[in-house]
Amino acid sequence: MSTRTGIPFLKGHGTENDFVILPDPENALELPPAVVAALCDRRSGLGADGLLHVVRSAAHPDAREMAGHAEWFMDYRNADGSLAEMCGNGVRVFAHYLRRAGLVTQNTLSIATRAGVRAVRFAADGAVTVGMGRVALPGGEVTVNVDGRQWPATHVDMGNPHAVAHVLDLAHAGDLRAAPSVRPTTTYPDGVNVEFVVDQGPRHVAMRVHERGSGETRSCGTGACAVAVSAARRDGVDPAVTGLPVSYTVDVPGGTLMITERPDGEIEMTGPAVIVAEGEIDPQALATGPHTGNVHR
Repeated sequence: MSTRTGIPFLKGHGTENDFVILPDPENALELPPAVVAALCDRRSGLGADGLLHVVRSAAHPDAREMAGHAEWFMDYRNADGSLAEMCGNGVRVFAHYLRRAGLVTQNTLSIATRAGVRAVRFAADGAVTVGMGRVALPGGEVTVNVDGRQWPATHVDMGNPHAVAHVLDLAHAGDLRAAPSVRPTTTYPDGVNVEFVVDQGPRHVAMRVHERGSGETRSCGTGACAVAVSAARRDGVDPAVTGLPVSYTVDVPGGTLMITERPDGEIEMTGPAVIVAEGEIDPQALATGPHTGNVHR
């Protein structure tokens, strides 16, 4: 009988944006892009939109400078194995895992990401609110093209780049297996997340998204934030001008998120986080070479 010990993993999702979770406090695992892509493969792997590598900030070179502010670092990987700055749904699931595992016990905590430290708080009903940081609207003319249709888009920076197009029908986005064409290409040299948005009612929208490195996903937290800000500006609402926060309900294929923009530019996102399974990975699945990924910016 084999005595080989497998590598622990969990599977979770936030509004059906799903993740493989790899607890690795001391950053001992080698996770080159090919390994991450294999684990996230929906036929030959565990299947996920991305991977949450759970590491103590002090143990990871990308997070050591944040260790005094956040004990834990979300080393997030896209489904193709590339590194990413931020994942809003991932932060909620990451925080839920930490609490479930007993690694944190308080109702508020800070988590380090490549986009900076993010504040998290838990509600009694299980909802998780994440401080997503300040929004930026770099400006410039951007267009999104799908199947001969073209729409103007809003360039929104949530720590990662987004192009938000308001459309009449979400079906106009096509199948989103391939990335929509975005012009000018120089605006997003490392790729972009593209959101398509329709109105559902006052301060209520629905969206579909193509996430760079993952394709169409059931939800995107930073994308929902970008959509809410774009919708607010289109509606003539700017909290920095009014001095009042504004909230939008954003429906995604996997559920609903509530996004609030505050007068100081800070964005908060509230939504669910679920752990659905845990188990062990055969160590041979990770028996490959050193890290070779690139960070998406």
